[in-house]
Amino acid sequence: MARIELQNIAKSYGSVEVLRDINLTIEDGEFIVLVGPSGCGKSTLLRMIAGLEPITGGEFTIDGRRMNEVPPRDRDMAMVFQSYALYPHMDVSRNMGFSLEIRKAAAEERRSKVQGAAKTLGLTGLKERLPKQLSGGQRQRVAMGRAIVRDPSAFLFDEPLSNLDAALRVEMRLEIARLHQRLEATMIYVTHDQVEALTLADRIVVLNAGDIQQVGTPLDLYERPANKFVAQFIGSPTMNVHRAEAKGDSIALSSGTRIQVEGEVPSSGVSELGIRPEHIHVAGSEAAQFSGKAELVEHLGSDTNIHVQVDGIGAFLVREHGHVPVNTGDPIGLFIDPQKVHLFAEDGRSLR
Repeated sequence: MARIELQNIAKSYGSVEVLRDINLTIEDGEFIVLVGPSGCGKSTLLRMIAGLEPITGGEFTIDGRRMNEVPPRDRDMAMVFQSYALYPHMDVSRNMGFSLEIRKAAAEERRSKVQGAAKTLGLTGLKERLPKQLSGGQRQRVAMGRAIVRDPSAFLFDEPLSNLDAALRVEMRLEIARLHQRLEATMIYVTHDQVEALTLADRIVVLNAGDIQQVGTPLDLYERPANKFVAQFIGSPTMNVHRAEAKGDSIALSSGTRIQVEGEVPSSGVSELGIRPEHIHVAGSEAAQFSGKAELVEHLGSDTNIHVQVDGIGAFLVREHGHVPVNTGDPIGLFIDPQKVHLFAEDGRSLR
């Protein structure tokens, strides 16, 4: 295992800054997930850790040893890419053990490590197959096995599940979680999929435009986002955000509707109110704080998503558990959970 430290890390391509002042400590055995929109720098940061991209500024250390100029093969890390990158003419066993073959490892050592990795990943009965004879999930397991046999100090994953269909993604996500539990290895994982991030990570690093927006546990980021960007990026469906201002112990929306909130309300500086779809509820006329019209109703079985247009405010997405008997075009009353309201300043900072 490895303790990885990034201190004031920067990356530029000429005059174009890709990453700025990245500070992050990854503890031994920790599972860190890097998330953010396309172009935010998450894959570039992973490639810098792997040694595939030079570091422009700052210091990168593994267990206290400076690694900025150390070549990739000497960093004791294994990377699993989005592409399986398997040799088509080699069977599963040789694909998994080829890195050891290149390093002139003894045949018995190679055989033992390949056998162990195959057992861990459920590939024991497939070792003599060629890649073309495998499913997508099996190929990704082989790619992971190729990393495991090296017994690295850290595993790096660059969107490894993005080429798989929905069912295989769930299966492989569980496989990676089990792998982390078995190996207790340091893992750094890049994804744009929030479900992967929220279910796999010990901590999530949210990046945007080359800067770290917040680092925390999945629950921290979901319940206590540092700013509006994190609030809307983490969670699916995304958080509803609307213009608002503080009015004593309540919040006034742009229509004049007042929303009571629990806890302290800043006396000034409130610019927007945020509420997650699962924290708005369909309500009868007596309990409703405001009303609108259902523009689209999505019956998902376990949940119902209702897109509501409210005059003077705008669109709200409401998520109710189970089936809700609402149809497109129906008038609908809404109630916001006062304990779950988020408030944001003009610059996007979270105020509560």
